[in-house]
Amino acid sequence: MIRLSVIIITLNEAGLIEQCLRSLPDYDELIVVDSGSTDGTQAICKRFGAKLLQTDWPGFGPQKNRALDLAQGHWVLSVDADEQFDASLRAEISRVTGLDKHEGSDSDKATGNIREDMGQVQAHAIVNAYRFRRRSSFAGQYMRFGDWRSDKVLRLFRRDCGRFSELAVHESVQVRGPVGELSGLMLHQSIQDWADAMSKARLYAELSVARMRSRGSVGPMHGVLHAIWTFTRGFVFRLGFLDGYNGLRLALANAWGTYLRYSLAAEAISTQSTLEK
Repeated sequence: MIRLSVIIITLNEAGLIEQCLRSLPDYDELIVVDSGSTDGTQAICKRFGAKLLQTDWPGFGPQKNRALDLAQGHWVLSVDADEQFDASLRAEISRVTGLDKHEGSDSDKATGNIREDMGQVQAHAIVNAYRFRRRSSFAGQYMRFGDWRSDKVLRLFRRDCGRFSELAVHESVQVRGPVGELSGLMLHQSIQDWADAMSKARLYAELSVARMRSRGSVGPMHGVLHAIWTFTRGFVFRLGFLDGYNGLRLALANAWGTYLRYSLAAEAISTQSTLEK
């Protein structure tokens, strides 16, 4: 029985992927879907016993569903290459997924030890997925306030009860049934430096254009007003200023990303209208 499958999507993640793989909880299967890495990412993953698929890039949601379709485990743990697990979270994941693996000798069964384990399984049977806390870093500093505070992600779920949304960016796991929470912490090496922040802001904005257009009318002022609100919310109302200089830079980067989403969507709508005339 394959108890736990770990799924990861990659593209040129050689600088971080080994730290991620070394931090994983015990697993029975590692699935990596790579969209054309040229920096040695694939070789690193193979050293850890990964089943590797090379494919094109359809967006985050569809790509993660490709990885999910390859998984055979009863439980699936979705991980990004820039994420790591602390010891407490590793133990928690092993504990809850281990409840689905019933092994023992005939003598064990005779003594009733297995019956006790089965009682534990039934107590957890109604939980089909788990979320846990994630702490993200900006230029080497872990953010405790601002828009990244109180971040919880749903990444562990029963394979037959969850699937990723088909969004190109900001995808999420759609789960049937109750969701529990685990203690412990996932560490996220999110932004390496300012150039990385700007690059990711543009990438996510470009991937968001189709969804932004579907919302209807989007004008230039929408971007300005939403960017101002994004900065104010993160830096002031969510106390981002308490993270100091990098708290300011994070708030500015988030505001810029918001402006870009609206600006690119407005540009696309304008171009389409011109072509239709």
